[in-house]
Amino acid sequence: MRPKASPNYLAGYPVELAEQVRQLIEQDRLANLLRQKYPLAHDVRTDKALYDYVLELKGAYLRNAGQLSKVAFDSKLHVIQHALGTHTSISRVQGAKLKTKREIRVAALFKEMPPEFLRMIVVHELAHIKERQHDKAFYQLCRYMEPAYSQLEFDLRVYLTYLDAGGVPLWAVARVDADASLDDCAREAS
Repeated sequence: MRPKASPNYLAGYPVELAEQVRQLIEQDRLANLLRQKYPLAHDVRTDKALYDYVLELKGAYLRNAGQLSKVAFDSKLHVIQHALGTHTSISRVQGAKLKTKREIRVAALFKEMPPEFLRMIVVHELAHIKERQHDKAFYQLCRYMEPAYSQLEFDLRVYLTYLDAGGVPLWAVARVDADASLDDCAREAS
């Protein structure tokens, strides 16, 4: 049995651009570029905080869309389905009524990412409430909710390519370093 090939996160982008990313990884310069552009990780760490975050965005842009019954981080999502987020709808008949439950699941790897990347994936999954397919209307809706959507999606794909090439998670390390610095400051003050 052959091992699975790793996903090509930059498929669909010009070959020259993918080659430039590969060179930055080989020269060990990509991590610093990403950290300069996105210096901090977000503070959304729990499913409850993620639910509140998603509802805030949904309320701002998709007020008339159906209600969400669950929003959660999913630690198995990226590994099993090769997806970074999912939006599911389940319809059930209850008496004479048809009830629909909608769920959004976000890969747990987004717990340790910049707020821009979290917003991008949440916007993507929210757009699926209105538009099922990844077509022109879908991406227009994404750009309506997040004007920098296309750039953020590319930057996220670049980061995933970096991780796939064996890079260390950038913002998890930054958070640990920041926490250690805070501990050092607290010790010095006492």
